[in-house]
Amino acid sequence: MAISNPFPIELVEQKIFIIRNQKVMLSINLAELYGVEHNEWSNLKSQFVTSSWGGIRKLPFAFTEQGIAMLSSVLKSQSAVQVNIQIMRAFVKLREILFTHKELAQKLKELELKFESHDEQIMAIFEAINQLITPPEKPKPQIGFRVKEPKSKYEGKRLKKVSS
Repeated sequence: MAISNPFPIELVEQKIFIIRNQKVMLSINLAELYGVEHNEWSNLKSQFVTSSWGGIRKLPFAFTEQGIAMLSSVLKSQSAVQVNIQIMRAFVKLREILFTHKELAQKLKELELKFESHDEQIMAIFEAINQLITPPEKPKPQIGFRVKEPKSKYEGKRLKKVSS
């Protein structure tokens, strides 16, 4: 008889952190998911006394995906196996999401490089379109009036200066 998934995969995804470029889960979170009490917690909890400062006394351990997979060889209960399956599914889903984002980023970069060389050509096209859209400037009419008189015969000629 198979045990149903003890918790949603999204809960596991929230407990996966990236530390030093490694996807890891903290021992505290693993203990919570597996439903076991941690040594650090049992040091703080007591029937009569609780820690005045709260928190844990030691830093938690960080387990990579391979380390968590190795836990399945230690923890043999049916519920532990189901928890381990859920954790592995979460890691696989995260890996797929990261791979998809990397592919998308790569495609965007390729498009950017492809169109970067076309920028000048595109700008020239926009300039040509703007020139076609903008009507040509008409000469401005002059204010006032001019009298058109016929030119006289001598108007264009200069007299030579005679030196004395």
